[in-house]
Amino acid sequence: MKSSVRNQFEGTIKAIVRGEAVSEIDVETAAGIMSSIITTRSMEEMGLKVGDKVTAAVKATAVFVEKA
Repeated sequence: MKSSVRNQFEGTIKAIVRGEAVSEIDVETAAGIMSSIITTRSMEEMGLKVGDKVTAAVKATAVFVEKA
């Protein structure tokens, strides 16, 4: 599938926190763990489960930096 998203990271699903409406998907990539919040319906339709190989695609309209 072609995409306009340039920031893509291959990885493996390490954890899923299933919610009633939305679920958190944690993907281990070479850049570290990336978390995504998607609808539970989408997760179910895709058949996502721990151990699946996936691509995490990041398209941000803004990146904020705060000094600690």
